[in-house]
Amino acid sequence: MNATDRTVVVTGIGATTPLGGDSAATWEALLAGRSGITALEQEWAAELPVRIAGQIAVEPTEVIPRPQARKLDRSAQFALIAAREAWADAGFTGKAGETGDAAVAPERLGAVIASGIGGVTTLLGQYDVLREQGVRRVSPHTVPMLMPNSPSANVGLEVNARAGVHTPVSACASGAEAIGYAIEMIRTGRADVVVAGGTEAAIHPLPIAAFANMMAMSKNNDEPTRASRPYDKARDGFVLGEGAGVIVLESAEHAAARGATVYCEAVGQGLSADSHHIAQPEPTGRGVAAALEHLFAGSDLRPEEVVHVNAHATSTPQGDVAEIKALRRVLGEDLDHIAVSGTKSMTGHLLGGAGGVETVATVLALKHRVAPPTINVENLDDEVDPKLVSTSPRPLPEGRIAALNNSFGFGGHNVVLAFRTI
Repeated sequence: MNATDRTVVVTGIGATTPLGGDSAATWEALLAGRSGITALEQEWAAELPVRIAGQIAVEPTEVIPRPQARKLDRSAQFALIAAREAWADAGFTGKAGETGDAAVAPERLGAVIASGIGGVTTLLGQYDVLREQGVRRVSPHTVPMLMPNSPSANVGLEVNARAGVHTPVSACASGAEAIGYAIEMIRTGRADVVVAGGTEAAIHPLPIAAFANMMAMSKNNDEPTRASRPYDKARDGFVLGEGAGVIVLESAEHAAARGATVYCEAVGQGLSADSHHIAQPEPTGRGVAAALEHLFAGSDLRPEEVVHVNAHATSTPQGDVAEIKALRRVLGEDLDHIAVSGTKSMTGHLLGGAGGVETVATVLALKHRVAPPTINVENLDDEVDPKLVSTSPRPLPEGRIAALNNSFGFGGHNVVLAFRTI
């Protein structure tokens, strides 16, 4: 099919996070400024240098039948829960091709669900089984569970997606890149509807020990709820979180034809790479600025329309400042009227799931015209000059407004997504 330039809209949202088992509970907690960071009580955490994390609020086995859950890695469990919520929220009542006049044709439906690490808990857990119990005890479901594309594949099976099922992997930018990829699938005519987002389940001693030894994680074990503190002078690294965020994207024509409720327009994406360091951000924000510039150059979005940014803001000393420098470089004085929120202060950093969950938050910020706060900012970094939303939510203006969601990852991946009210 020839390339088109179709308008893409968001018609459904879903999430399961450290703040709540669905998008509504997560949003309520974000607006209330509640932290989802808790102490790790598991035995294996006792000797770790980091003993805190953003653990899921509602265990997936409370939602997914146990026989099904046993065949899914936690990352796929999270994705399936969030996708089911988003699919129902978009007005679909069953698999594509099986829901009557309102259904999308399976051949016009895609799924793009990303994970930065994939089925790491399955991989490590089954290796322990092999080592301790022998070959015959290894689960025959191990490979389908540990594959990085397992969440996307299972969501695709759930909704009967045949236009394409994809899994972009770009570390902590993966969830956002998945949504950007989905936007392009619809815009270029490959699909009419795409279920897209990110998921991660990496709360396990090995990833935690590895991140801690990189000096990337906060070691504020005594005060879990205060540990994730973007932009604060005392920040000392990110806090690991788990969960998933998924949205349903749809061509505006298809949504209108079936009478779907529309949250907002998905304007597009900006992509770039730092080519600077495998783990450290480029300190001047050059790469992030390039992603922002590509976004504006490739869409009709104007900087003066942007009133809110859900920032990447992981709570690392270098990354937080580099992002602000990039925003200032591209947006200039327009940044002065933009409400900047760092929601990882409450959820922790969901790695490949972050872009999905934070997109859900961005969409809801536009819908309700309010930006959630950044908590734990007690002594603002001198290099952070925009209108940071802290302490309490901030109302967003009336009229046609837009918001950005930033996601960046190890390897220098930069993704900026833009959404706008209809």
